[in-house]
Amino acid sequence: MVAKRIIPCLDVRNGRTVKGINFGQLRDVGSAVELGKFYAREGADELMYLDISASLEERRTFTSLVEQIALDISIPFTVGGGISSIDDAARLLDVGADKISLNTAAVSNPSLIDKIAGKYGKQFVVIAIDARFEVEDGLWHVTTHGGHRTTDRELFSWACEAEQRGAGEILFTSMNHDGTRHGYPCEVFAALSEQVTIPIIASGGAGGAEDIADVLTRGHADAALAASIFHYGEISVGELKRRLASQGIPVRI
Repeated sequence: MVAKRIIPCLDVRNGRTVKGINFGQLRDVGSAVELGKFYAREGADELMYLDISASLEERRTFTSLVEQIALDISIPFTVGGGISSIDDAARLLDVGADKISLNTAAVSNPSLIDKIAGKYGKQFVVIAIDARFEVEDGLWHVTTHGGHRTTDRELFSWACEAEQRGAGEILFTSMNHDGTRHGYPCEVFAALSEQVTIPIIASGGAGGAEDIADVLTRGHADAALAASIFHYGEISVGELKRRLASQGIPVRI
């Protein structure tokens, strides 16, 4: 049985790790490099670094910071934010990133997925989908630019298209649940897992070990991304994994 992955997420703004609620109300929680080193020692399987304002501010992702992360951290890490071309992807991979995450640019130019996957392989490409559920029409609307712009795309159809174009993983964040610590929308993740065959990383809403256990079992997610519970010391990566293992969930300890 394939082990489930635990991935601390570090949202970065101006070189510092921040955390908010529903993509707003950002608070500084520490050094992006030092936090990454700490989570690696704690047993994290991977790390996710997202430059959350790069697309909105129309600038490139933090190359020098990625280079420093690669020098100091031994576990795989993904970088996202402001990547809009093959050259951008190459620049980050060349300085040490293991994968790149596409969001805004992929929605605006879906062929970018084909081009990067075609050149580097699908294992390097994570498609991040930030979506908000709207009660009015009962759909999950895909957003871009750090959640600031709503598009006409819908979660499930966009995830399927991304897979067809060469995405290696889908990172789905529920904007309705992000930072609330009220749990993930497990039924949505389960439905998504039935429509794509590539791994799904769950994001948005982890309030504790049980929430993560739920999304890895009932939600059929392949990995769980979390931030608040780790950043604020509510549970360590190691303790989380031990609790998951005690429930029969396969994890690397």
